[in-house]
Amino acid sequence: MKTKLIALALFIATAAAVALFPVFNGVAAIPQPDSYPVKLPPVTPASNERPRVEAVFVLDTTGSMSGLIQAAKEKIWSIANTMASAQPAPEIRIGLVAYRDRGDAYVTRVVDLSADLDSTYATLMDFRAEGGGDGPESVNQALDDAVNKMSWSQDQNTYKVVFLVGDAPAHMDYQDDVKYPVTIAAAKQRGIVINAIQSGNNGETLHMWQQIARAGSGDFFQVEQSGSAVAIATPFDRELAELSAKMDETRLYYGNEEKRAEQRKKVEASDKLTASSSVESRARRATFNVSKSGESNFLGDGELVSDVASGRVDIGAIEESELPAPLQAMEPSERQAVIVEKAQQRQDLQAQIKTIAEKRSRYLKEKVAAEGGAKDSLDEKIYSAVREQAAGKGLRYEADSAVY
Repeated sequence: MKTKLIALALFIATAAAVALFPVFNGVAAIPQPDSYPVKLPPVTPASNERPRVEAVFVLDTTGSMSGLIQAAKEKIWSIANTMASAQPAPEIRIGLVAYRDRGDAYVTRVVDLSADLDSTYATLMDFRAEGGGDGPESVNQALDDAVNKMSWSQDQNTYKVVFLVGDAPAHMDYQDDVKYPVTIAAAKQRGIVINAIQSGNNGETLHMWQQIARAGSGDFFQVEQSGSAVAIATPFDRELAELSAKMDETRLYYGNEEKRAEQRKKVEASDKLTASSSVESRARRATFNVSKSGESNFLGDGELVSDVASGRVDIGAIEESELPAPLQAMEPSERQAVIVEKAQQRQDLQAQIKTIAEKRSRYLKEKVAAEGGAKDSLDEKIYSAVREQAAGKGLRYEADSAVY
């Protein structure tokens, strides 16, 4: 009898421990199947998790858009700097959709969302304003591609935005494409805001662009055919461009052959823009790359100096074949010395760029103010839209103007 009582007591104790185990571990007890569906509490992001901005520019690249495309090439880094000026500093990914019309060299060309703005910009540099001239364009397909062919984040806290830029209305007579009201409805379900920027003053475009912006919970605004962007050279641009090129030279990449192939593409893209973009554009890139938001663009994936200097990676644990070629024949102490030297060079260059960038910013603000302000510029209109729309995602833009 005594043995049976002991066994019964152990059974009860074990059952109680099993039932209470989840509570002891700080989580609620697992609900039984008949209590589903369960409404879980919202997940609070980790304190070090940064907000995200994902922006896709949908650009009409027909002949009449030459001025605005050139403005986009010059201002993409300014727009990135403006987006980066939020508190807290966001992670930024940018994508592009270039569009024309059926019968042109292409209907759309899609560049997926990426934090590698160098590669995105290198592609933008190749866009030329050609074709068109016959009225409506393939706006419907361009918007559909922007919403459905991009690797948009599934995170509802990400500020996701499209800027449609063009001067001609959509072809509504094509029977086999998705019309923009359907695409906009899908965008709203996914939390994507659609803004419409009209170049020029075509009446039919005006009416349609206003409809698109209103339905897409975005803003509509007009700019001149030239783009109306702030384009002021400064005495600091060349030095910033030169320092930026030197900072690029401090990068060392490692990894397997597949990773190295991707890294080579990134280096080729930054080399291309250093060789071919304007001094002013390279100065804007320099400013972006030393910002918290620009770190991903500057480093890319598998950058050895940053990974080792930060302690994320032990250089001794990397296979020799995966090291940068110049380091493979070195002794371990020599490799470490190279990392230390590159890290110090980078730190010095970043400090110089930040100091000069501040001088450039003050110079530009004074110039813009002296010329009567930039209220009607492309820069300010984009900033106004971003500041208002991103607030709903916890991003605070407190500056009184865009970054030029």
